Amino acid sequence: MSHNAIITITNLRLRTYIGFNEEEKRKQQDIIINAEVHYPANKMCLNDNVDNALNYKVICKNIISKVENGRFLLLEKLTSDVLAICADHSWVTFAKVRIDKPHALRFADSVSLTLSYQKSDEEAL
Repeated sequence: MSHNAIITITNLRLRTYIGFNEEEKRKQQDIIINAEVHYPANKMCLNDNVDNALNYKVICKNIISKVENGRFLLLEKLTSDVLAICADHSWVTFAKVRIDKPHALRFADSVSLTLSYQKSDEEAL
């Protein structure tokens, strides 16, 4: 029997330069990141072996570094870059990232973009 482990990072609140108008280029904005990373949980991982689990702290630190040190014109590029970090490890079979940009529209709580990655059958070999 195989088990599927799912790491979920919920409401990671960061600030970055996002957008293409002059005000957005000068002032950092709040963003909210939600990420989900799937990988096979083998028996060693389920037996509390740290070396056989995906390290969510490393994933989170890499996301923070990329976001806080980056400048992005498009929400699509930012979301794609964060997804690449989540899908970077060879064990990852599926990853999904949603990034919300609060206050982007006057009458909406936020605007968000979601991207996902699915390992293909060829990649799994």
